[in-house]
Amino acid sequence: MGKRLDGSSLFSGINAGLTNSFSLLSSQYSDGLTLENLNAALTNTNVTNTSYGSTFASYLTTNFNSVDKNGDGTISADEIQTLMNNMATQGLTREQIMSLGASSGMSSSLQETVLSHFDDIDANHDGKVTNAEINAYGVNSDIEKQKIEDRNRIVNNMSMFYGDDLTEYEGSIMDYRYLDDDEA
Repeated sequence: MGKRLDGSSLFSGINAGLTNSFSLLSSQYSDGLTLENLNAALTNTNVTNTSYGSTFASYLTTNFNSVDKNGDGTISADEIQTLMNNMATQGLTREQIMSLGASSGMSSSLQETVLSHFDDIDANHDGKVTNAEINAYGVNSDIEKQKIEDRNRIVNNMSMFYGDDLTEYEGSIMDYRYLDDDEA
């Protein structure tokens, strides 16, 4: 079996990106991380020249009101921590994965896999995927792959006795038509 699907790099990468972006942005603006400062950051070369700065600044700008929980017009370190905790416990939306995933350092194949199987991974259908759901999906996928491999091995072994017309059979081995005495 191949490498099991694991979402921990997705979550840790996004957390690192948010933490690093907040630190970078906070150091640029002494009056705090306001919506005005975030908009200015999108054209600030100290921010846009980083691998994550502009992506995360754009995300924070777009989601400013939901991140600024106390409504004081400034995003604090505690509010960033709350955002990260919520993402870790409640999961990530498809949009969060698309906008933050590529900049998080996560492999593009992990992002593609999670996005292409998002509805299957989202076991509770809340529109978000958690690390546990991603890991469970990976385990279930591995189990299904193993079942197919086992079924094909059994069917291929049966073909030694009943002919070679049984390659990559997807049905049950009970579906196989046994040869009649007349055909043997």
